Amino acid sequence: MPLDAPSLLVLHDGAAGNRRQALALAEALSPRVQELVLAPRAPWRFAAPRRLPFSVHAFGPAFARALAAPPPLAIGCGRQAALATRLLRARGSRVVQVLDPRLAPRHWDAVVAPAHDGLAGPNVLCLRGSLHPVDAAWLAKARETTPELGAAPGPRRLLLLGGPTRRCPWSKASVLQAFEALRAAQVRDGGALWISGSRRTPPALTAALRSRLDTAQAPPGTLRLWASEADGPNPYAGFLGWAGALVVTADSANLLSEAAATEAPLWILGTDAVSGRLAALVRELLDSGRARRFEDGLATGFAPYPLAPWVELPPLLPGLRRLLGLP
Repeated sequence: MPLDAPSLLVLHDGAAGNRRQALALAEALSPRVQELVLAPRAPWRFAAPRRLPFSVHAFGPAFARALAAPPPLAIGCGRQAALATRLLRARGSRVVQVLDPRLAPRHWDAVVAPAHDGLAGPNVLCLRGSLHPVDAAWLAKARETTPELGAAPGPRRLLLLGGPTRRCPWSKASVLQAFEALRAAQVRDGGALWISGSRRTPPALTAALRSRLDTAQAPPGTLRLWASEADGPNPYAGFLGWAGALVVTADSANLLSEAAATEAPLWILGTDAVSGRLAALVRELLDSGRARRFEDGLATGFAPYPLAPWVELPPLLPGLRRLLGLP
């Protein structure tokens, strides 16, 4: 698709997390955003973001057209996009790379990365977690479009599931144990228990949870599992908007960051299993008082506590605009 002059081009590899971060930043900068999913080719896909001979052919005809008519501004997220933004910069575009590009930040006009990536430099902007669109206005809109979730009685507790990773290898048994504890709390306190899976949630875990949901015996809206489109439209935004307490697995910086941007208390499941750079984010959430360990929730009955939402995208924008020479 030819690019209009005022447009901002978003580049990513199709991964949901990369897409969400790049779009969140782009839509905060411009009302005119165009999106390009990269189709990386060998050998360039293995070398990205390093440039090899004939790298202009790395991503197929759609990207070649973007190079022929480079946009004024492009934002990329992920290693493949880091090569694409480098190539666009060589053609005159101003470019922003989200997440550690695995090369010196000087190859981009600006790099936006979480603090746990450990990057520093005059064109590096850091935030505590991941980029996302969640803020008070986003949550209000989510509530407005899902009034049926607001009809559920409180307390409304939400279990958000990512998937086990090498750096956070939680087990199916640990999640099922957490679910049983949350279900017992619901029986004790009343209210609603919602569960939201993701693409990375193991199917065996989803099936096990589904087999334990006695939804036929529960009042409407008080016991619900969403794992895929087979369960209907994704209620994730509404869940975040209406939930009064969040339990999140520790494996996903994106899930943790979006949960931290709400006004709901947050309990992290699997804190002892986290290692690597993600562990720094989990420590910051805990040490700042924004989140608590799941075990603490069990001990307190998931009672509310004082908190301040983590909203980091708006404060980031003035510095980014300066780096890009934008008004």
